[in-house]
Amino acid sequence: MYNSECMKSEINKVSSHYTQNNKIFYNIAKPITRGGTTSGPGVRRSATAIKQILLDWCKSKTVEYENVKIDNFSTSWNNGLAFLALIHHFYPDSFSWDKVDERRRRENFQLAFDLAEQKADIAPLLDVEDMVRMKKPDWKCVFTYVQSFYRKLRDHENNKHSYAQQ
Repeated sequence: MYNSECMKSEINKVSSHYTQNNKIFYNIAKPITRGGTTSGPGVRRSATAIKQILLDWCKSKTVEYENVKIDNFSTSWNNGLAFLALIHHFYPDSFSWDKVDERRRRENFQLAFDLAEQKADIAPLLDVEDMVRMKKPDWKCVFTYVQSFYRKLRDHENNKHSYAQQ
């Protein structure tokens, strides 16, 4: 289903990144507190907390896009619009959002995966045909791919502007 070499490489990067740098999701969520004190960078976040932080980041970048509602890492991504909205948020001149049609799933996935690779150097971890066949994609695979978006785009100029406005 997924490009196995890219997937292995990304999983290794993610695992290494988590163990070497617990601040993977800096500047996204409010600090986690324990016993009334703010946790420092050495405190490990639970997998559930990291998943929610990434989901919230995706929501914040796609809130202005009609027909994009991100609630999870499975069905919310099954027509390609969430991927396209993320890309369009950071690279608005890369395609016309007005021409996107949620019923054209294959074209949406192809465009999203191609642009992610071309514009942000994000390895194509998901396969278009597999995504088209599934109404409920494997959330772990989508989550891993979306982490790639976060890692590549968290320091993007359009990301910095959104933090300044908050």
